[in-house]
Amino acid sequence: MFLITTRNFPPDVGGMQFLMFGIAKNLVRHGPVQVFADDFKNSNDFDNSLDFGVNRIKGIKFLAKYRKVSQIQNFVSSKNNPRAIISDHWKSIEKLPLNFCNKHKILCLIHGKEINHPIGSPIHTRMINSLNKSFKIIANSNFTKNLAIEKKIASNKIEVINPGIDLNHSINESDLKNAKKIIKNNTPIIVTIARLEQRKSIDKVLLSIKNLKSKYESLKYIILGDGDEYKNLNKIVSNLKLNDTVDFIQDASQGLKNAILKSSNIFVMPSVQKGRSVEGFGLVFLEAAKYGVPSIGGIKGGAADIIKNGETGFLCDGEQQSEIYNALLKMLDGDKYIEMGKSAEIYSKEFSWENQIKKIINLINERK
Repeated sequence: MFLITTRNFPPDVGGMQFLMFGIAKNLVRHGPVQVFADDFKNSNDFDNSLDFGVNRIKGIKFLAKYRKVSQIQNFVSSKNNPRAIISDHWKSIEKLPLNFCNKHKILCLIHGKEINHPIGSPIHTRMINSLNKSFKIIANSNFTKNLAIEKKIASNKIEVINPGIDLNHSINESDLKNAKKIIKNNTPIIVTIARLEQRKSIDKVLLSIKNLKSKYESLKYIILGDGDEYKNLNKIVSNLKLNDTVDFIQDASQGLKNAILKSSNIFVMPSVQKGRSVEGFGLVFLEAAKYGVPSIGGIKGGAADIIKNGETGFLCDGEQQSEIYNALLKMLDGDKYIEMGKSAEIYSKEFSWENQIKKIINLINERK
């Protein structure tokens, strides 16, 4: 029996939701799984379709976290002795009693931003006290592991296990047709799928696209996502006279995102660090790779775990527009993106859920 406690779970959407669902779905091959998740509207039909149990914690968020602790303790005391308790966030185990945690193997995931607090601040102290209850701490990248050590998190407990990926390539035919309508006869196709924030450096990508237009007249840049920077980025597109070159799609389904990604030539997201906000991993780089699409990512963050610089893509300083431009130019020159895409697809297989779950099981099997 494996127990998962998480604040983020489908049918809610997002990277964390995808991650926790992937862990639960693939752990089932190794034993029964029970998930304790925050409530989400219209989740009954979704939960009933799964081959593992889901307890939804209802009520006001402040009270729900105490209710979740009580339900977990009651579940375990009813002769359900889990091999491990896997947590999505240090806050998900914060209220679990220390004596309870000492009796069980707690594996807590860390991702980047949520541990990036000033040392000695009240929230940093809370974080350290919570993570100290863990048997192991799973960092999503080497970048996140190094950040955790910098933040005085117990280094002897930290193991790097990157998020896994479903290697299934199948895409609905209607989504492929819709993607083709958007792409038309344009080439090359460059894509960004992201929450539109300053740290994604999309403004500098747009400047690079402007410079590339003279050489690649049929170039198309598709930006899928929404966020605080949406209006600003639209304004930049207008000022650069790129309205016919750049398409914004705010509310694309996951199927359409996958179809556009599969039909593209280059994925670009050269993220930088802004305050506490960091790109701890960047699962979308893996999604691109499995479709044979090379990526351009930022040197600051977890992209280096996914992108082999110069082989499956390029790492660049997202603060420097010239580096983004040069990376795009290198990929486009002689259609180098084709060979890099093939390498990316091969490399993506190392991140299969089967491989990553085996690493988690090996951690669980270690002596406490």
